[in-house]
Amino acid sequence: MTSQPEVAIITGAASGIGRALAVSYAQRGVVSIIGTFPGDPHDPEQTLDAVKHAGGMGIIHEVDVRSTESVDAFAERALAEYGRLDYAIANAGILRNAPLNELSDEKWDDMLNVDLTGVLRTLRAGSQRMNDGGALVAVSSIAGGVYGWEEHAHYAAAKAGVLGLVRSVAVELGPRRIRANAVIPGLIETPQSLDPVNSLGPEGLERAGKDIPWGRVGRPEEVASVISFLTSEAAVYITGQALVVDGGLTVKMRA
Repeated sequence: MTSQPEVAIITGAASGIGRALAVSYAQRGVVSIIGTFPGDPHDPEQTLDAVKHAGGMGIIHEVDVRSTESVDAFAERALAEYGRLDYAIANAGILRNAPLNELSDEKWDDMLNVDLTGVLRTLRAGSQRMNDGGALVAVSSIAGGVYGWEEHAHYAAAKAGVLGLVRSVAVELGPRRIRANAVIPGLIETPQSLDPVNSLGPEGLERAGKDIPWGRVGRPEEVASVISFLTSEAAVYITGQALVVDGGLTVKMRA
């Protein structure tokens, strides 16, 4: 009799780190519920194809992390389709450039609703539906998680808030042996960072990569592998932590 595969929900899985994680899970035999925002220009079918190519299984589910009802339905889909939920990954996020004097209450609220409260909704919905012994991971950023970033105060505040959220959730869910951790990606080549308007863009990333000890910016797969580790038995005694994945960027002394 074969055992039932583990199941993960991943928000923001149509591209970037989320897509890479779904593939990493496929290689581990973990089923992915591929969360995609209806307005995302990236095709989640490409994620599903990559999962199948890696020998795994998954299904696509539209989810808006701004809505508690939508996120709850997303987590519930795992139970409806596979009868279990083991891992919840809060990866969905937005990035918007806004100088302080143009940072309206609306822009602030919109950012935090996705990048912080959206994480809360995902961790909450996941933990409510998983058996004891599961794992939660939230994606933060070196912007807010380590550094400040001009013209991105709302983004950095949200990403810093993710760390406090994860630490508190780890303490609260410890008795259930549900682990909660965060990853802090450095400069990673994703559709978000390649945006020249709201982030560094291709040329900016290339320049920045030369100043990283590893000699280049990171790849989504290199963050995904850390998330996979944090949701594996190899990390069973790690909780409430934030792992920086940045090729040495944040520990390099500047001249």
